[in-house]
Amino acid sequence: MILKLKNFFSSLLNYLKKHPIKSGVFFTLLVVYYFSLPSPLFKVPYSTVVESVEGRLLGAKIANDGQWRFPENDTLPEKFKKCIVTFEDQHFYQHPGFNPVAVFNAMVQNYKAGKVVRGGSTLTQQVIRLARKGQSRTYFEKAIELVLATRLEFRYSKDKIVELYAAHAPFGGNVVGLEMASWRYFGLKPNQLSWSESATLAVLPNAPSLIFPGKNQELLLAKRNLLLQKLNKNGTIDSETYNLALAEPLVGKPFPLPELAPHLVQKMAKTYGGKKVQSSIDYEIQSRVNDLAANYYIQYKQNEVYNLAVLVLDIKTRKVVAYVGNSPTDKTHKKDVDIIQAARSTGSILKPLLFAGMLDAGKILPNTLIADVPTQISGYTPENYDLSFDGAVAARRALSRSLNIPSVLMLQDFGVNTFYEELQKFKFTTITKPANHYGLSLILGGAESNLWDLCRTYAGLSSTLNYFNANQGKYRKNEFAEPLFLKNEAIDFGKESFQKTILGAGSIYLTYQAMEEVNRPQEDEAWRFYDSARKIAWKTGTSFGNRDAWAVGTDSRYVVGIWVGNATGEGRPKLTGVESAAPILFDVFNLFPRSNWFQPPLNDLEEVEVCQHSGSLANEGCPTRKEWIPLKGKTSALCSYHKRIQLDASERFRVNSNCEAIENMVVKYWFVLPPVMEWYYKSKHIDYQMLPPFREDCVGNTAGTMDFIYPKNNSKIYLTKNFDSDVQPLIMKIAHSQSDAILYWYVDEVFQGKTTVFHEKSILAKAGIHRITVVDGNGNEISRKIEIVR
Repeated sequence: MILKLKNFFSSLLNYLKKHPIKSGVFFTLLVVYYFSLPSPLFKVPYSTVVESVEGRLLGAKIANDGQWRFPENDTLPEKFKKCIVTFEDQHFYQHPGFNPVAVFNAMVQNYKAGKVVRGGSTLTQQVIRLARKGQSRTYFEKAIELVLATRLEFRYSKDKIVELYAAHAPFGGNVVGLEMASWRYFGLKPNQLSWSESATLAVLPNAPSLIFPGKNQELLLAKRNLLLQKLNKNGTIDSETYNLALAEPLVGKPFPLPELAPHLVQKMAKTYGGKKVQSSIDYEIQSRVNDLAANYYIQYKQNEVYNLAVLVLDIKTRKVVAYVGNSPTDKTHKKDVDIIQAARSTGSILKPLLFAGMLDAGKILPNTLIADVPTQISGYTPENYDLSFDGAVAARRALSRSLNIPSVLMLQDFGVNTFYEELQKFKFTTITKPANHYGLSLILGGAESNLWDLCRTYAGLSSTLNYFNANQGKYRKNEFAEPLFLKNEAIDFGKESFQKTILGAGSIYLTYQAMEEVNRPQEDEAWRFYDSARKIAWKTGTSFGNRDAWAVGTDSRYVVGIWVGNATGEGRPKLTGVESAAPILFDVFNLFPRSNWFQPPLNDLEEVEVCQHSGSLANEGCPTRKEWIPLKGKTSALCSYHKRIQLDASERFRVNSNCEAIENMVVKYWFVLPPVMEWYYKSKHIDYQMLPPFREDCVGNTAGTMDFIYPKNNSKIYLTKNFDSDVQPLIMKIAHSQSDAILYWYVDEVFQGKTTVFHEKSILAKAGIHRITVVDGNGNEISRKIEIVR
């Protein structure tokens, strides 16, 4: 055999040497033939197709040419393959790309008819015709198709050629390709089609403009049944299968494509346009979250709230599990807007990051007392949601209750620039203006963020804590990476280090403990004591004017983010994070099996003695308790609220050396708040004990302390008018440490009267700058400079 081949090639070489012109022509034709087939064969736009992690269709975006044309599949269902070969080209696996017998028969029939009535094209030739976009059916075109068909046979296997045909054949209207046709006409994937359904689709490309499901039913039925009959006769299907297939009715009304994640499809089309991608979305979770979103949309639109969004991230893999970009609303209410990526006012949703940052910097401990009193800072006057004041509140309670005034005072202490830099490290993409643009309002919604950045940040925090505990106190450099959409992608979390990435694990854990204490919506406050209660660290936010309702929550496995509101920015009454977003948050978490709560990162915590009353590091005279704090917390301030006082033997009165012998004095430490804090604090804490009064015979050092509750120094006050256009007076308030003190009020050194017990005074001064002066019975004096505007 080898000898014969050698002789053949030797003879061929000698012939070519003797006939150089023929040899040149031969090689030229060979090169032309080789390069005659373009690569890729089909230069057409494809639809963007997005599947779930299990491979189920989530949705698709139409191709740029207006055709529903899915990208080619690697495999073709055997049922359809047998149907299409039997119907279009029974000798497909035997011919070299064209069938000489079929071509001859077609030429004879066309000659007798005087027109083209039969093509005689093989499947391979039809693939070429589809690739050449339906050139005129002339004999010259047929010759070109024949040549290219033989070339195609050299390039691809027979099975690949059938796959090309199935992916690009027309199936009526703007439906191109088997996969789209299968969804359009049967609502199924191609591999789920029955023999009857496969046969129906196999006959459609033969005349897609004439035979269309829903029309020409008799002709379609006849063609389908004829194909089934051929399949039965050639032994492809048995008689029982054949009879069952004949009994199946034809398809009726076309099916809509699945639209489980339309906004995700639009987002992925920007990066993976014209491709089929398998996403990280869990099909069942996405479906159930969609149902929740639809149910809440029906409920909330009664209050003219038309939009909501839900994002679920897997903390370990940092992949998107569910993506609901908007509610099932209409175009009037911006249904196509992807709210997950939209920048909206943050409300209070950033408060846990401030709390964690201050813990991490040693600025506060979890229960450090923060002032909660009427506050004005450079003309900025924050208010709590319920317009009340606690006087002083533990930092973790201020967070769990989302109190605004303590948060503003914490931010003032931490520094706006410091907190701004922390947010930049978290890569909040929409907080782009300088820190001084936001000022202290940064913590109350003065900035904008989106659900994507918030969930990514909380996923990074949770993952930091999980990884720290599982890897002997180590961190990863790229912990706050962008979440992923694709099944087969993985995040490079970077190198391990004992150096924290942004926040330490201890600060994160203590922050989550505070967030876990928040009372759940529409539940009894005692929910946390029931074994069935799910432990979740969560935070809500409501922007100014009730325009945005937020809720973000995390357990050790998932992060869930919710936004509710109107995409137009219109605010609505009762639209709050607690009432509108939080119920969706907990319903989404209930879709998952319960996860274990975070383990305490003991390598980043230390148990210390703290003051029972102030929550600060214990000082001399403080009653103490044990508490876990971040390592940096050991540098925080000592308690400053316990004062050393002298009492008489009865311990009912304070004394000093002017009225009592030193040996008869009882020395104690007393928890004393500044006057304004005390004035509000005692109304909320019945166990708060005010300083005992001085004994009557004591003189000197008996002065009490006092301070203005309102107004603050250098404030500008606008006097309002009532319905009768009468100017209303200014109401001033003072807090005094002695309950029986008498205060004397002056405006611009003019006496206005005195007050006892409740120190409130109304004045009606002219517009302009005034000085308010208050003197108590012991001669103590305080004053404020204000400007009145009418």
